[in-house]
Amino acid sequence: MELRWNRPRPGGGTASSPTVPSGVRSASEWSWRLLVIIGLAAVVIYLVILFQEIVIPLLVALLVSALLQPAVASLVRRRWPKWLAIVVTLVAFAAVVAALVTLVVWQVRAGLPQLERESVAAYDRARDVLRAPPWSVSDTQLAGYLSSAGDLISKDSSQIIGGAVRVGSTTGHLLAGGLIAVFATIFMLIDGGGIWRWITRLFPRTGRPAISAAGDAGWTTLTSFVRVQILVAVVNGVGIGLVAFFLGLPLAIPIGVVVLLASFIPVIGAIVSGIIAVVIALVFAGPVQAIIMLAGVLLVHLLEAHVMQPLLVGGAVKVHPLAVVIGVAAGTGIAGIPGALFAVPLIAVANAMVTAMLRTVHGTPPANDPGPEPVQAREW
Repeated sequence: MELRWNRPRPGGGTASSPTVPSGVRSASEWSWRLLVIIGLAAVVIYLVILFQEIVIPLLVALLVSALLQPAVASLVRRRWPKWLAIVVTLVAFAAVVAALVTLVVWQVRAGLPQLERESVAAYDRARDVLRAPPWSVSDTQLAGYLSSAGDLISKDSSQIIGGAVRVGSTTGHLLAGGLIAVFATIFMLIDGGGIWRWITRLFPRTGRPAISAAGDAGWTTLTSFVRVQILVAVVNGVGIGLVAFFLGLPLAIPIGVVVLLASFIPVIGAIVSGIIAVVIALVFAGPVQAIIMLAGVLLVHLLEAHVMQPLLVGGAVKVHPLAVVIGVAAGTGIAGIPGALFAVPLIAVANAMVTAMLRTVHGTPPANDPGPEPVQAREW
């Protein structure tokens, strides 16, 4: 005899167990999937932090290889031997970096005595203003304020640069990381395609077409990002450096170089380095020149945000500006300066790779593939 209260209902439940609402079921399915994704991301971040002395030099090597590979390929197309093209490109890159470092050190050493004198004079002027009414700040109070500000800056700066310090806390770590980056760059330039094909063979046969397409899309995005970001950084550095030069600041060249290097951290780098330029203008020249310097920094930043980023970076990276800002902030909180530097290229490359994998799995070619036939993933 059949029990009526155990009879199945049309919706799939029974009389003794009411059906779970579809909204709750969907929310639970989304929840456990999101938990799996978050858990995987947490494991990846933990492993990156654990092996950061290897991971960060490899990421540096990837960026340098993406920068130099087009030059090597161009020389090879001109019938240069590949080994000679790689050597010439690496030597030229090292010479440019060494020239920039030498120029900055020379300019800073030449302008440091004047900067010290002007800093002391600016401090004395500010102290005299604060002593007078309506401020009436005593020397003891001023010293306390400066001490508190120094502690705050020291605390924040230690958190920001903590990632960089942890990567190379000793000279041996710095040397080991530099050697890993150099050798990884050389081998990527020699046989980067072969390395990726070897990685692709680690996956099941049916997944290899998607992994291969993801690698091609990610590498194309990375090379485009590096070249475009260099152009943006040069424009930022030259623009702010010229403003400092016309204002008569003795550290105009170091300011331009610092802005150029900081601009490799999208959005935030140019702003922070621009603030440094404004402070130097205030110390050296006065408030009027500082306001002019601030206007120049804002003009260059607006040019980057409204012209270069949408036209150049947006087309190469295809990541929303809000995602860029959040990614840089999250990378800074997780790994300091290295996190801020690698956040945007990692987001851009991951976005391109996932998109290419999905297109390949679903049988549609990537958007930049003019081939007439769709790519089909083979079954077992």
